[in-house]
Amino acid sequence: MNFPFVAPVRYFFSTEKHLYQAIKNIFGFYPRNIFLYRLAFLHKSAGEENVRGVKINNERLEFLGDAILDAITADYLFKTFPTKDEGFLTEMRSKIVSRVQLNKLSQKLGLEKLVRLDSGSNNIYRSFQGDAFEALIGAMYLDRGYAFTRHILLERVIKHYFDINELVNLESNFKSRMIEWAQKEKKQLTFVVVEETGTGYKKQYIIELLVDNIALSRGQDYSIKGAEQNAAEKAWNNINSEIAK
Repeated sequence: MNFPFVAPVRYFFSTEKHLYQAIKNIFGFYPRNIFLYRLAFLHKSAGEENVRGVKINNERLEFLGDAILDAITADYLFKTFPTKDEGFLTEMRSKIVSRVQLNKLSQKLGLEKLVRLDSGSNNIYRSFQGDAFEALIGAMYLDRGYAFTRHILLERVIKHYFDINELVNLESNFKSRMIEWAQKEKKQLTFVVVEETGTGYKKQYIIELLVDNIALSRGQDYSIKGAEQNAAEKAWNNINSEIAK
């Protein structure tokens, strides 16, 4: 029988002892297939070629981990809030798995120290910590299975690092709030891409939020969705500041 909390024999002969130990220190278990975890921390900017000449990085594991994280979080919230409707559960899940939250979580766990980026990329790829966390969940799922991953994620991450009661009151979807405000005030609200800067992985979008065709705020991010949220947050704060006067 393989006990996940006892160092496997391969650990003592591995050149990846630091990674074995890092996973043990953070999550309380030793990996079986250390290659999966090594790949989880390999950012696309530092991608490597495998023996077949194919460039590999953590994006496929990130895709898988994102789906596993969503499923486990949805299941947890469904059972934690048995009387809440779909809208509440969806918003709560978004608060937990948002890029901002996952980036903060990764920093608390110390994952950014394990991610391999090309030189100077940590200031460009601002979501690399959260991406690595999702990739790590994907690696854990392939290495240990769904039940084990669910246990680790709930007991050592969600219940330990997230205050659910605090999240209930956290306002995170500023775009939705701005849309609701505009509907209530009978105003026309639109988001317009006014500029794109950079190319490739460095490309950013600048979004302008218009209320009745008057520019109210601007937001900038590496995704249109992120830039919209950025602009909406600024507008929401401005509106509430005016109301408070």
